[in-house]
Amino acid sequence: MSLQNSTVGADFILLGLTDDPLLEKILFALFLVVYLVTLVGNLGLILLIRTDPHLQTPMYFFLGHLSFVDICYSSNVTPNMLHHLLAERKAVSRAGCFTQCLLFIALVITEFYILAAMAVDRYVAICSPLHYATRMSRDVCASLVTFPYVFGFVHGLSQTVLTFRLSFCGSLEINHFYCADPPLLVLACSDTRVKKTAMFVVAGFTLSSSLSVILLSYLFIFAAILGMRSAEGRRKALSTCGSHLTTVTIFYGTLFCMYLRPPSEKSVEESKIIAVFYAFLSPMLNPLIYSLRNKDVIRALQQVTKGNVFQKIKI
Repeated sequence: MSLQNSTVGADFILLGLTDDPLLEKILFALFLVVYLVTLVGNLGLILLIRTDPHLQTPMYFFLGHLSFVDICYSSNVTPNMLHHLLAERKAVSRAGCFTQCLLFIALVITEFYILAAMAVDRYVAICSPLHYATRMSRDVCASLVTFPYVFGFVHGLSQTVLTFRLSFCGSLEINHFYCADPPLLVLACSDTRVKKTAMFVVAGFTLSSSLSVILLSYLFIFAAILGMRSAEGRRKALSTCGSHLTTVTIFYGTLFCMYLRPPSEKSVEESKIIAVFYAFLSPMLNPLIYSLRNKDVIRALQQVTKGNVFQKIKI
């Protein structure tokens, strides 16, 4: 009991990716560049969607929210990690750890269902093009984007409360570069069965339900595409889905590897490498994927660039 009491109020220590001072400096420079590219890419895409009249459609409405979630998602992890890469003591308070854990879970779940909403949007656009404007009205889009935020933060809060109701013993060293459920459960010295069950139920449900919506949407989409007589029509329909499918594959693939297995020292160590992909690379790649493979976004970027050039010439 004294051991448990001695850890109440104590800070957690994040072990990070490495304890090599030289490698820490290299990683600091690398992740700083990745974070800046993530901010510039996603903020640029949001501004482009808000200002270009040709991008005022449901697809880009959802894409704007995806970029916003990616910014929040990356900002929840990266600044703190960058600080710890240069700090001697990599401590994080319980309140800070609670907040980071809450935001991480909430934003992951939110992104699940925003990606699902984007799949529904593509389904309606391709399978019911004549009714697209009415079925994907402003109110419908607002509902489809509000649900992920509410659902995500409700479950994020409930999961985080369950985690921090546990007793933590020993060194309080979290074998990760941010506060996350699996490595925290390894430190717990009280019964974790309720928390583990809740974690697997919520993770399994959110993954399977959102992915089912995406898979069903694309099942109908591909059936509709195969029924098209025009090769140009098929190509155009597929091109509007390619970016979304790439994002879904990266995001869901890495999270399946991390969360749908029991927490252990080995799985936590492996999850740190997997986490780099979805915590840093996925938010950075999303705006690049949608920019490089989307003619509307490319055209809007070209117009902005030309507009700036003309303004400089006039000045």
